[in-house]
Amino acid sequence: MSGAVLDAYSVIAFLEHEPGYEQVEKLLEHAASTGRLLLMCTVNWGEVYYNVMRETGSSKAEDVRRFLETLPIELVPADVELARQAAIYKASHKMSYADGFAAALAKTRKATLVTGDKDFKQVEGEIKIIWLDNRLKQSPATQSRN
Repeated sequence: MSGAVLDAYSVIAFLEHEPGYEQVEKLLEHAASTGRLLLMCTVNWGEVYYNVMRETGSSKAEDVRRFLETLPIELVPADVELARQAAIYKASHKMSYADGFAAALAKTRKATLVTGDKDFKQVEGEIKIIWLDNRLKQSPATQSRN
């Protein structure tokens, strides 16, 4: 694997010990031991932050922010090229714009996306995906749209 991209689903699964969190935990341990950081777009980081804030409040969101800073994750800013590719995914697939950034990051970095969000089934032929616990569920962001 040339690298791994975490989306909000995978990070929330890890934080809340939801199905598939062990897979994320192993990837984080491997990243820490090898020095090869996992990737996450700042847009998806924001998705985690707002979900935690909405569910448990700003104090807990800040605790999570500080915890995430200790993990072997490189936050990748959303530049024009990433935003363009995310917009292409949003326009051509039924997925959230935030999900488009995770897919775009995986595509542009030739990395594997780590998720359990069923919305990514649509792009499975375009990017490599590690499915968490082989369970496909909606992401918190997708659930809030429905």
